[in-house]
Amino acid sequence: MTSANTILEPDTIISGEQLYNEAVGLILKSAQRELLIFDQDLSRGSFSSLESFNYLQNFLSANIASELTIILQDAGYFQQKCPRLAGLLQIYGHKMHVHVTNSSARHAKDCFILADGEHYIKRIHIDQARFKYAFNDRKNVETLNNRFMELTDAIGDAVTLRPLGL
Repeated sequence: MTSANTILEPDTIISGEQLYNEAVGLILKSAQRELLIFDQDLSRGSFSSLESFNYLQNFLSANIASELTIILQDAGYFQQKCPRLAGLLQIYGHKMHVHVTNSSARHAKDCFILADGEHYIKRIHIDQARFKYAFNDRKNVETLNNRFMELTDAIGDAVTLRPLGL
């Protein structure tokens, strides 16, 4: 890790892909009960890394009632470049759900992660590594949670890894 403790200040606008990756890790690591993720395709934020896999595996295995919901605009990266996460979906399909939006949500260019209704990270625009994250910020999390609920109305298909048929 870089000198994140001095640079990665919560509740401020921060720029940089590496810092974004580190902040995503902090939010994933903080989750205990619920993770809600909206992203274009998971290609940013180190979701294909072993570290993110470990955070998510610990999250899913530590609490019987934990829930992980991911909404993507495109599942291609997840399916092709995140085999560890795909493996988690196979193991924890009862508490991990991955969905793809329909065309009505294709205009969304931000992405965010909500943890336990209290912590969040929000990337302002997918093409720029500018983001804000915070812990214990229920007000902003509530606003983003409402946005996440709106996105659930735009869900097209669920991503499954099981072959269809018999």
